[in-house]
Amino acid sequence: MNYIENIFVCLAAPLLIALICTQGKGKRMMIFLLSGMAACLLSSYISTFIAAAQGVELLTASLEISPLVEETMKLFPILFYLLIFEPHKRDIADSCLMTAIGFATFENVCYLLQNGADRILYLLIRGFGTGAMHVVCAFIMAAGILRLWDRVWLRAAGTLALLAVAITYHGVYNILVSQTGTLALIGYLIPLFTTVITLIFRKAVFGKDVVKEKAPF
Repeated sequence: MNYIENIFVCLAAPLLIALICTQGKGKRMMIFLLSGMAACLLSSYISTFIAAAQGVELLTASLEISPLVEETMKLFPILFYLLIFEPHKRDIADSCLMTAIGFATFENVCYLLQNGADRILYLLIRGFGTGAMHVVCAFIMAAGILRLWDRVWLRAAGTLALLAVAITYHGVYNILVSQTGTLALIGYLIPLFTTVITLIFRKAVFGKDVVKEKAPF
């Protein structure tokens, strides 16, 4: 049995020390990295509770419950940041990205401890695929928020629509990687290709102001 809260403490401890020692943008990025890890921990608890309450199997929960819970939990730190601090657009994109990276990192560590580390090729494919999937979902949220948040009447509806897109993308990924053979490989590769495409067209996705804007130090 894996005690994921103990794993979280071990991973978060050096990051908390780094948080104390850093300043400026580094401190903010460290906070969102920890927020992503905490969101992953809470998502595990919530998904397990819902699955037990509904009496569904682990596979069904990973396909139907986990995408909804995980994408919603990743969104909460960003919404808090937006509503309380009203940050610059570049800071919003970076915060979404760091939250997703923290989430994916903790998820990969838990998966590694549960399933072992003997299949290095599979772990590399899964590690990059899962990490890219969470990053793409962060891109979806960030790109949409950057374009919709200035319009007050679109904030609620637009955010829910973006969340639905991220959940759908996440769900499709989970369905594909739960298969075997070629379908699973396709599932792992889709986020990698999507990430590359997003980076190539990042100006069109995020806007020229965000790409050219220099982050403050």
